[in-house]
Amino acid sequence: MRVAIAGAGAVGRSIARELIENGHQVLLIDRNPDAVRQERVPHAEWLLADSCELSSLEEARLDRCDVVIAATGDDKANLVTSLLAKTEFGVPRTVGRVNHPDNEWLFTEAWGVDVNVSTPRIMSALVEEAVSVGDLVRLFTFRQSNANLVEMTLPDDSPYVGKPAGLVPFPENCVLVTILRDGQVYPPSDEQPLESGDELLFVVSADAEVELERTLAPHQH
Repeated sequence: MRVAIAGAGAVGRSIARELIENGHQVLLIDRNPDAVRQERVPHAEWLLADSCELSSLEEARLDRCDVVIAATGDDKANLVTSLLAKTEFGVPRTVGRVNHPDNEWLFTEAWGVDVNVSTPRIMSALVEEAVSVGDLVRLFTFRQSNANLVEMTLPDDSPYVGKPAGLVPFPENCVLVTILRDGQVYPPSDEQPLESGDELLFVVSADAEVELERTLAPHQH
C-alpha cells in the first residue's frame, strides 16, 4: 500500500515509521525545509512542498496513493489537503488529524475526510474506558456507516452476569465483537458466559446505543 503523509512533524514521522515497519510505501510531504530530513525516516520518500497546493500534490503523484493522511498541526491545512486528495485525485481513503476539538465537526465527507482522528477525544475516551463501569464509551466512529466502536465494562448487578452471551437480547444493528477478560481476548459465541468486569467491545449504530446500555446495565440507566 502506498501512503502519503502531509506533515513531517513528530506525529507524521511516527506514523510513517509504523507504516514502513508494516511493509508499506510512505511519502512524507512538508513545506518546512527544516522538517524535511531524510535521516529521520530513512526508508520513506520525502517531498518539500505545500500539501495545500494542487501543483504540489500533482508532483507527489497522489493519484497513485491508496491513502492520504493529513497530519499537520494546522486544521485548515488538513482539511484542504483531504479535500484535494479526495476530489482532485480520487484517493480511496483519507485520514484527517484534528488538532482543536472545536473543529472536529468540519472533518467529514463534505471536506473529503473519511476518518478523523482527534487526539483530545481519544485521550478522553481512554480515560473513560479505564474508570467507567456500566456506561458505554465511544472509542471510534465509522462515518460511512453511522456506526461506532464502543466499550462497556459489565457491572456486578447486570442481569446477564453468569449467563451465555447468546441469551442477551442485543438490539438490532449491534454486534458483540470481542470479550476482554483477565488480559485475554475471547471471541464471542452464544455459549460464552459473561462475567462481572468483562470489557465488551461492540460495533453498534448510534441509534441503538441507549438501548444497549439499558439492556446490560438497567440499574444504572
